[in-house]
Amino acid sequence: MTKSTKLGGTFTLHGTSTSLYRMGYGAMQLAGPEVWGPPRDVDGAIALLQEAIAAGVNHIDTSDYYGPHVTNLIIKKALHPYPAGLFIVTKVGARRGEDKSWLHALSRKELINGVHDNLRNLGIDALDVVNLRVGGMMAPSEGSIEEPLTVLAELKRQGLVRHVGLSNVTPRQLQEGQRITEIVCVQNFYNLAHRDDDAFVDALAKQGIAYVPFFPLGGFAPLQSSELDRVAASVEATSMQVALAWLLQRSPNILTIPGTSSLNHLRDNLGAAALELPPDAIAALNAIAETVRAASQSTR
Repeated sequence: MTKSTKLGGTFTLHGTSTSLYRMGYGAMQLAGPEVWGPPRDVDGAIALLQEAIAAGVNHIDTSDYYGPHVTNLIIKKALHPYPAGLFIVTKVGARRGEDKSWLHALSRKELINGVHDNLRNLGIDALDVVNLRVGGMMAPSEGSIEEPLTVLAELKRQGLVRHVGLSNVTPRQLQEGQRITEIVCVQNFYNLAHRDDDAFVDALAKQGIAYVPFFPLGGFAPLQSSELDRVAASVEATSMQVALAWLLQRSPNILTIPGTSSLNHLRDNLGAAALELPPDAIAALNAIAETVRAASQSTR
């Protein structure tokens, strides 16, 4: 079954007049293998970005530590001067080690440098949204975020950052952050198989705050499920289209940012926004998370 709403409809960012199509694009895979160095086909990456924008995408998620510096430079080469209405969301709080590791970068100097790196490599004077990334690689960990978030709030007052979001955080950290500055989005690990944030998604929806799941298709370990495949066959779609459609139907505040370096996969991903899953398919997909959770507990 299909629906006519373009790219999943729109969501207006909390406290702004900015409406984003709910199907966006995540730029991490524009870099080379292991998100390191340039891609094998830079021209292909440029063409992919240009097709995404031509299809209506107005929300790109990136970071200057992808590559590092690679994805932002490709975005600038492909799209600068940027079309009206394009919203680029980036993040700071991490850096890449020389061994390709992912390291925290939460000191005042690192955060300020990170914002300026993004500005320079994207070729802009102010960043639409900067997410402060804390926690681990995949999951948040409790602890105060006051010190690093205060730095971003200062940069916002200076006009270098328009809006602030959080990544890899807990509900308690969101509450702390909201006492420091307005938070327009939360970006955490979430998909139909990994749903620890179910209650968080719903709480954010009540506040009108966007929830942006990273690794919506599983990330480095792509989603695999016989039940997902069965549902996909029943609605004549691909498994990944069904996984994205499930997210869009899960809650109206969810914005998706699937990433790919393939034009065919980009087209498939965008096509998921037109897929309307029937109630029996939703019920079957909801059960996948319980199966994954039970399997995880049995191996502990």
